[in-house]
Amino acid sequence: MADGQARDEVVRFTSDLIRIDTTNRGGGDCRERPAAEYAAEQLAGAGLEPTLLERTPGRANVVARIEGTDPSADALLVHGHLDVVPAEAADWSVHPFSGEVRDGVVWGRGAVDMKNMDAMILAVVRSWARQGVRPRRDLVIAFTADEEASAEDGSGFLADRHPHLFEGCTEGISESGAFTFHDGAGREIYPIAAGERGTGWLKLTARGRAGHGSKVNRENAVTRLAAAVTRIGEHEWPLRLTPTVTAALTELAALYGVEAALDDVDGLLEKLGPAGRLVEATVRNSANPTMLDAGYKINVIPGEAVAYVDGRYLAGWEDEFRATLDALTGPDVSWEFEHREVALQAPVDSPTYARMRAAVEEFAPEASVVPYCMSGGTDAKQFSRLGITGYGFAPLKLPEGLDYQALFHGVDERVPVEALHFGVDVLDRFLRTA
Repeated sequence: MADGQARDEVVRFTSDLIRIDTTNRGGGDCRERPAAEYAAEQLAGAGLEPTLLERTPGRANVVARIEGTDPSADALLVHGHLDVVPAEAADWSVHPFSGEVRDGVVWGRGAVDMKNMDAMILAVVRSWARQGVRPRRDLVIAFTADEEASAEDGSGFLADRHPHLFEGCTEGISESGAFTFHDGAGREIYPIAAGERGTGWLKLTARGRAGHGSKVNRENAVTRLAAAVTRIGEHEWPLRLTPTVTAALTELAALYGVEAALDDVDGLLEKLGPAGRLVEATVRNSANPTMLDAGYKINVIPGEAVAYVDGRYLAGWEDEFRATLDALTGPDVSWEFEHREVALQAPVDSPTYARMRAAVEEFAPEASVVPYCMSGGTDAKQFSRLGITGYGFAPLKLPEGLDYQALFHGVDERVPVEALHFGVDVLDRFLRTA
């Protein structure tokens, strides 16, 4: 178990990191270096030799290695991102970059996504330094830039330009797993991420004949684009089950004592009640229109109109995703990937998954641990280029009524102090045994 000082430090580190504004607005508008320097300072205080690396000035990443006791063992990557999405202070109860600790809760942007996990990593590493602990396998610690955009300045840059820093790494852990999901009936479920849908952010372009707004125009680019966007938004995607999602459905069905009827997934999800929310977004591909851009004057029909779509596809179903978009956009609208990353799968019968499960159960004996697939994506996608299998494991014990998923990119993002203490203990236990 981590020492008492680690419990104090994880709260302080979370608060300090939140106060360092690393808002990523996309398009390169972010500066993670102050947070990277803070993390590097804490690592150096634990006797490590962190390296700061930048593709673009100000967009810093930190990497350090802890040598394990078994030189023959594969290394484990432990990573977290330093950037956060924007926050409008006027909408919040507490200023989003205050890092205020109030009534046993740490408030601010990044409290769950994911400066809390960054702080847990730092607190565990420093606790080990004080206790003289070494893990069995080498650990590579990485804090990255740019996860909330393209990752080109972060994990993508590290994987492409500095692969030697991750030599020997076969598995990795990061955000969005091992948190408490309350089912409303007294059961506490802890989902561990063993997969991610692929990212397909799309740019749609409709071209037509420019002209006067008062004239009949059957080649109106805005009309063509609107029709394509409507078709995409209303499309019903077919059910597609991956091994990770199948495992999640099977284990949840057993937990609730219902038949794992995979030939009637929608019916099964209904029987699972609130727990079905852990799976429902990952039984299909999806495409949601998010942005529109057309025209410059109300009485001018533009010759071009553009839309953006957030697409996600399951492992093994990218080809179907592409073909469906071709059909939905039609002959008058073209589309291209604005950003594309692979879908991921990780085995749920691996020793590493079993050790994650055991670590959670040790500190939450009432827990029901299940695998799940993330509907979105993480830096694990970029690190997969190096052959690293990624899991989502950022443990938090959350009280009933605190909607963890809604806090991601939401208003009043916050994390209980007790959840951070639990996270440090579980992460410490897992990394000692991994």
